[in-house]
Amino acid sequence: MSRASDFADKFKVTKGKDFRLKDWDPADTLKFNDKEQAERILAEGVEKLAKLQDKLYADDRWSLLLIFQAMDAAGKDGTIKHVMSGINPQGCQVYSFKSPSAEELDHDFLWRTTRCLPERGRIGIFNRSYYEEVLVVRVHPEFLEKQRMPRKLVDKDIWEGRYESINDFEKHLSRNGTIVRKFFLNVSKDEQKARFMKRLDDPDRNWKFSSSDAKERQHWDEYQAAYQDLIRATASKHAPWYVVPADHKWFSRVVVAAAIIDALESLNLDYPEVDAAKKAELAEARKLLDGEKKRKS
Repeated sequence: MSRASDFADKFKVTKGKDFRLKDWDPADTLKFNDKEQAERILAEGVEKLAKLQDKLYADDRWSLLLIFQAMDAAGKDGTIKHVMSGINPQGCQVYSFKSPSAEELDHDFLWRTTRCLPERGRIGIFNRSYYEEVLVVRVHPEFLEKQRMPRKLVDKDIWEGRYESINDFEKHLSRNGTIVRKFFLNVSKDEQKARFMKRLDDPDRNWKFSSSDAKERQHWDEYQAAYQDLIRATASKHAPWYVVPADHKWFSRVVVAAAIIDALESLNLDYPEVDAAKKAELAEARKLLDGEKKRKS
């Protein structure tokens, strides 16, 4: 993981104009087929992430927002769990966005996620995000009716308008010290089916399966088209997408870890320097502690 950028950049999209999802292989492992080696590399990455996150927290100037999007069973939860396993919980916030509440539906589509942005010095993780508004809502346009938008604003340009709002929002975050990195875990249709079947066959995994998962699978092609369009429209240098091969979980986790390490290393983080006043304060504290030792002896 010493050259995280070299590894992560192979899956990075900063210009979406010519992006075609079919050009990205969900089973790609860069000819890297040693699962045990990948797990060792991930362990090294987790250790490095812990050190970088400690500096991010101490510096207290930047924040990092990680967005995870994927089809069902692509491995978002497991990726977040494994990659972030060494992170100090005090410096990390995870939000999973399900169906919007009545209160959330009474606001614009960015409102509910904006409230959950990470503070300076912290890492924020969105397990699904405002991108659902150009994914599931696009595949199921009947959901727009529940959002109670003025009817004249629900027109053929609504998706382009939302892309524009998202781009403006992510530019705003970037200008104010929030680094944005977006991950699309790209699982194949065959692999998704295999994972669904495992959930059905294993009683301990039955709880993970919902009948709605199978129903949404019927819209596979529509979702793939929606993902392609949103990556084309919202990939940028300041908020890139990573199209992560997700058929092999052990590989996708290494890719995600490398991308996060690359983002944090780009900030050139270090612990805050101690000024003269602080040094004097520390010296006084040392005197008090040394005096305490002498009194006890």
